[in-house]
Amino acid sequence: MRALLRFLVAPCVALLLWGAVPPAVHAEYGDVVINNYSDAAGMRPVVFPHWFHRVRFRCKVCHADLGFQFKAGGNQINMLKIIDGQFCGACHNGEIAWSAENCNLCHSGLPNTPTQVHESTLQKLATPAPAPAAAAAASAPARP
Repeated sequence: MRALLRFLVAPCVALLLWGAVPPAVHAEYGDVVINNYSDAAGMRPVVFPHWFHRVRFRCKVCHADLGFQFKAGGNQINMLKIIDGQFCGACHNGEIAWSAENCNLCHSGLPNTPTQVHESTLQKLATPAPAPAAAAAASAPARP
């Protein structure tokens, strides 16, 4: 009964607070924007507040125990896996944290925002350095 009430009441509260459609959220420094499947499914990208979670949990909780790779877009996360208790669903199950029925709490990013760590230094580099093998091949003299 409690789960049913949570399932019915939470979306209603969200509608009252935000109106029919909650406002889009701009990612802040260090947030992870996840948009591997969202745009294609007609949903907004997920904005994952990395530092909000990091101050509460050690890195190993998510990156070792739950299997998140250390790379934005490195995991094939989808809603079926989350509902099945994988990835975000390990905690966002309605008991530890809100459940997957509250779509707009996570799917809050600006449409068409690519998967990224927002304002990452890596994204600001002009061009990545060539791989060592490629650099060696480019500097070798041409053979006749």
